[in-house]
Amino acid sequence: MAKKNKFNYFKAYEKLTALAVQESELLIDSIKAFETAADLSLTMEKMHELENQGDSINHDIFENAATDFMPPVDREDIVELAAALDNVLDYIDDVVGHMFMYDVRVLPENALKFATLIKKSCKALDAMMCEFHNFKKNKKFKQLLVDINSYEEEADHLYTSAMRYLHTEDNQDVMHVLVWSRIYERMEKCCDATEHASDIVSTIVLKNI
Repeated sequence: MAKKNKFNYFKAYEKLTALAVQESELLIDSIKAFETAADLSLTMEKMHELENQGDSINHDIFENAATDFMPPVDREDIVELAAALDNVLDYIDDVVGHMFMYDVRVLPENALKFATLIKKSCKALDAMMCEFHNFKKNKKFKQLLVDINSYEEEADHLYTSAMRYLHTEDNQDVMHVLVWSRIYERMEKCCDATEHASDIVSTIVLKNI
């Protein structure tokens, strides 16, 4: 009887972060091409398709972690990291969903700045996942962790400045202020989620070196 191929968790994580990068690129494209909120319906369909792919990958991770006799790291860590990466996908999808739901009419300049920062965070997380399988020998790994943390700090500063500008300068329409306050919160959440995932990776590394 042929031996069953062992499930590769690291490759599965790479697939999840690659999906996150694709979502972040979709977010930027939708902002650059924005005319009306109704136009976002196609982007939402593409986002949901990527998110569904992520759900399928996560299902495989959870299923294998439950039965794997000798997983490469602790079972709890495998599941926690998968859930954290899934959150990144969910939060980016949530940004577009709320732009559509709130029927936004105008996109502030800071929206594109935030989307660009989200993409940088996702690309750094993806690069880190591509090196994760060899973390014990990889010298670039630590720098990638630093990069993600720096992007999250940058997102904190951008959130503060964007919210202040929204409430002190771009405040002629009350609904505009309310809507973009909520969307900015969700954009910052995307960067927080990438940092949270990288923190989990950092903990796994410390436990296994």
